[in-house]
Amino acid sequence: MLIDGQRHIAHFDLDAFFVSVECLKDSRLKGKPLIVGGSGDRGVVAACSYEARRFGIHSAMPVKLARRLCPEALVIRGDMESYSKYSRLVTDVIRDNVPLFEKASIDEFYIDLSGMDKFFGCSLYAVELKKKVLKESGLPISYALASNKLISKVATNEVKPNGQLEIPFGQEKSFLAPLKIGKLPGIGKETAYKLVRRGSRRSGP
Repeated sequence: MLIDGQRHIAHFDLDAFFVSVECLKDSRLKGKPLIVGGSGDRGVVAACSYEARRFGIHSAMPVKLARRLCPEALVIRGDMESYSKYSRLVTDVIRDNVPLFEKASIDEFYIDLSGMDKFFGCSLYAVELKKKVLKESGLPISYALASNKLISKVATNEVKPNGQLEIPFGQEKSFLAPLKIGKLPGIGKETAYKLVRRGSRRSGP
């Protein structure tokens, strides 16, 4: 039974997951512009460090273009075996510590903390879980706590890397209002462009 009748949904998302795993394997990579992806002319960026993102590099970009944007970037091939191993490790940590969760992808999770206020408090529980994931896996993770999955996911993206945020009940509209329409999940560049042309520039009213 929910104490306040409201849901408490946390979205946990590992920061630059592939890059973070590579840095765990080789600490010399930390703090450097790093690209995980194919190294040939037709290679594509699968992931990149936050240092590389400052140069305008992003996932799905041709590696050839990424190299032009940041010639000093290091390009390494992905290691899916390692990524899967660490994903399972984080999943096990979450499974052992929360009542209900959904694994949305290899590096992100939705956690239903509804009712946990009766025992620990949802806010405190989310903070402690963040610390536990880092301690047991070595991987930085960000999260947001809100009344539903959509708000929590958008909020997590706003505080990455290594951030945490809680959107209080009743504050969902004021949180979304100033954000660009493209911040909403599922709205790509083409759809965002069409919406902007129709006058919908922001996520909120």
